[in-house]
Amino acid sequence: MSSYHGTREAFAAALIELAQQDARTMFVSADSLKAMRATAFAEQFPDRYVECGISEQDAILVASGLASCGLVPFVGTYGGFMTMRACEQMRTYCAYPNMNVKFIGINGGLLGGEREGVTHQFIEDLGIVRAIPNITVLTPADAEQVYGAVKAAMEIDGPVYIRCASGREPSVYADDVPFTFGKLRVLRDYGTDVVLFCSGYLMSRAIQAAGQLEAEGIHAVLADISTLKPLDADSVCDLLARCGAAVTIEDHNVIGGLGSAIAETAARLCPTPVEFVGIPDTFAESGHAEALLDAYGMGVQDIMAASKRVIQRKR
Repeated sequence: MSSYHGTREAFAAALIELAQQDARTMFVSADSLKAMRATAFAEQFPDRYVECGISEQDAILVASGLASCGLVPFVGTYGGFMTMRACEQMRTYCAYPNMNVKFIGINGGLLGGEREGVTHQFIEDLGIVRAIPNITVLTPADAEQVYGAVKAAMEIDGPVYIRCASGREPSVYADDVPFTFGKLRVLRDYGTDVVLFCSGYLMSRAIQAAGQLEAEGIHAVLADISTLKPLDADSVCDLLARCGAAVTIEDHNVIGGLGSAIAETAARLCPTPVEFVGIPDTFAESGHAEALLDAYGMGVQDIMAASKRVIQRKR
């Protein structure tokens, strides 16, 4: 059971600890202090909190300026507003000069924004940041892993994007499991029929699917891809070669995110049939998060069906 009520609280807790340990730590808000659960940070470190108002472009530019002075700013706001409204600022003023800015994007996917609808369901963010050189992309699976990812980001010299959600994401890791940067982690290893690659907050569903497949006599490996960029291509290829069939699982458009990263790697290094579980290149609607995931093809049964399809494509 997580010590935090969601990924936002985990981010805020890690940020406060970093600030206690390193005077370079800053928080830049785009009218997002409460949304990021960072009020306590502003109270404890008022001189290291910068409020830019509802102006994501300005927040990114301020962060770039702070980084140019040797500080380490964390910019936290809604992931879509950051990666779309301020994409040019992320690219040109942070990524191009390789500024040491950390981006925390909340409301990732359908699990992130249920009541607000399309305007707050950010299904494109990972595809955008994956395409920008120099940006490291982290997709932790739950709140405990977000806490570790924030700590890991501090140790990376250069821009980092961490995808967070809303507080509805289930816990899958024990409190004492560290976040591992740059390497995938095998969570279940039942055999070699198919490998399930999952990133982010669908991990609990992927775990259920792997267990139910095993009960049906289909032996899967489940791997957590918590570092989407740079991808652990060697380990991915090892699992592709071992299993000969793969399914990718993500709360993101099937274009541009984990599915694309695995398919690109397979095409270049280890040709393997791949099936994709994710948002089928469409806009969703408002509704309860779990119901939305089921409605748009990201249920346990959808993962199992994709696994069975791709096994039929094995050579």
